[in-house]
Amino acid sequence: MLACHVVKADALSGAIKTMIDDDMGKHPVPTIGGCTLMATYMGDKIMLEDENGRVANVTIADVKQSNGVIHVIDTVLLPKQ
Repeated sequence: MLACHVVKADALSGAIKTMIDDDMGKHPVPTIGGCTLMATYMGDKIMLEDENGRVANVTIADVKQSNGVIHVIDTVLLPKQ
């Protein structure tokens, strides 16, 4: 389950919004756990939807760390059931 929360990308929120725009409003985000999340946004709020339809909101974006960047979400996302 944890691996469905990890992405092999160092993308800040501005870059994520650009990817969403480039994909006409929804950007697929493959995780290292084999899940695919769909990223969307409304205003300044970025949302991630798992394969079960659960939606998480990014509550804190762009937390830079030595090994990447963290985006804090408010919901646990699950692998497809």
